[in-house]
Amino acid sequence: MIDRTHDLPVARQCRILELARSTAYYLPQPTSADDLALMRRGFVYRVAVLDWYSRRVLSWRVSNTLTTDFCLDAVREAIARHGRPEIFNTDQGSQFTSSEFTGLLKEQGIRISMDGKGCWRDNVFVPQGLPLVVERLWKSVKYEEVYLKAYDSVSVAKAGLGTYLNFYKTRRPHQSLDGNTPDEIDFAGLQQERIAA
Repeated sequence: MIDRTHDLPVARQCRILELARSTAYYLPQPTSADDLALMRRGFVYRVAVLDWYSRRVLSWRVSNTLTTDFCLDAVREAIARHGRPEIFNTDQGSQFTSSEFTGLLKEQGIRISMDGKGCWRDNVFVPQGLPLVVERLWKSVKYEEVYLKAYDSVSVAKAGLGTYLNFYKTRRPHQSLDGNTPDEIDFAGLQQERIAA
């Protein structure tokens, strides 16, 4: 649209077209070798089922496609290993609002709790603070594992995440748990239930 050979100055052409002058002078930069390499490793999507009380990762999955099936697998494993929760909280991602996902929860008699789309309050209130717990998990995973390792493949990512998540629940102290690990909190809760029974 901008004609650099026209008698009308480029700045005036930009004003007429309501374009920022920087747009007319912008020269595209080549993509860096690092960015090209990253774009070749692709994306890996992840899901985790957490116990809100203990912060314990009950199950998790990764996938190179954002589909519902890997999320369903994680929920089924968590239910099979740890029992059926009363309430299941998610965000409003398409995989969690799908009829397959909500159908599984309804079929199990689990009440569904979904965070409001783009609602900042969802990450503030601790009583309903599962989004904050999940965000803290993924921040820890990114900064303590993923960014340091830069996986070469999905299989390497799965192995690395498996090792890290085991560390996260068995040996990593959590400030929000008074320096305890999720496994310690979970085990203490089970002991209390046995004493009360």
